[in-house]
Amino acid sequence: MKIKLRGNDQEWDHARVVRVGEISLESGVEWLTTDFNCTVTDPEYVKGFLDRLRDEHPRLYGMILYVEQPFPYDLEANPIDTHSLSARKPLFLDESAHDWRFVRLGRELGWTGVALKTCKTQTGAILSACWAKAHGMTLMVQDLTNPMLAQVPHCLLAAHVGTIMGVETNGMQFYPEASAVEARVHPGIYQRREGMVDLGTLSGAGFGYRVEEIGRELPEAVVVFGE
Repeated sequence: MKIKLRGNDQEWDHARVVRVGEISLESGVEWLTTDFNCTVTDPEYVKGFLDRLRDEHPRLYGMILYVEQPFPYDLEANPIDTHSLSARKPLFLDESAHDWRFVRLGRELGWTGVALKTCKTQTGAILSACWAKAHGMTLMVQDLTNPMLAQVPHCLLAAHVGTIMGVETNGMQFYPEASAVEARVHPGIYQRREGMVDLGTLSGAGFGYRVEEIGRELPEAVVVFGE
């Protein structure tokens, strides 16, 4: 379960994690992640947050699988040294991980993991994954914006790249009807059952879309390449 935090209010962030953590314990959730969405500029903020959670709620601290992108996405403009933070918990690049060169810079600054997103281009995600794996960084595949056929390569990347904990795929939660046509052919990809998706219906060339069977009617192209 991912917990969104403000990054500018220690008391609010701490109380939120404790409350969500308590609900998670009651519900049998084993792992949590925290996401500051680039709102923090001082590592001491996140360190203080983690240290307090460790001291006051050690079980919840132990459930934190990784910390996601607390600092501004432009690493070149904000070269924050994060080694002291990643010594406490794995620290994952998210918004910054759109180019393998930024992944390289992130590792130099102390980041230890990468959240891959196919919506930032499939090629970019694969290149970042290759560089990160070659240099001992851990991986996740995340996104909230992969409806229709975009959900297929998103899930396939997670299935093959070797992630730390499956795949984040929440698009169906926010706009389930957007993928209703594709779900008739690939129901397991667009419906989670016991926290899992099923890729068993994919077959054939390429990504195994089975486009002919889906039969989605798309609007006329606004721009045609070469014209």
